[in-house]
Amino acid sequence: MLEKGKLLKIYVSENEKFQKKPLYLYLVHWLREKDIGGVTVSRGILGYGHDRMLRSARILELSSDLPMIIETIDCSSKIEAIIPELSKIVPKGLVFTVDVDIHKYGSIEINCDKSF
Repeated sequence: MLEKGKLLKIYVSENEKFQKKPLYLYLVHWLREKDIGGVTVSRGILGYGHDRMLRSARILELSSDLPMIIETIDCSSKIEAIIPELSKIVPKGLVFTVDVDIHKYGSIEINCDKSF
């Protein structure tokens, strides 16, 4: 069964904190509390953001402050419902959504009218 959903992507700095925790770690726990389907965090190895400062994962650099990418996909209504609060938690960085078709999610049947 094909369901319409949303991909939520959040780009934050590795060194960004929220309530004395790394922001990316806080967000994973926060999304879990909000009952959002699985979350994945990836560390960028090279990139720059709005400040245009290049950040790299080269071994010789002691402090790289790499980009952290948090991704999740869930039903559109669930993702849209958390965006206002999420935007307050992420002081700078990038938060965006993309419409997606969900073909399979683990071994469970997907029904966005109810929940994953």
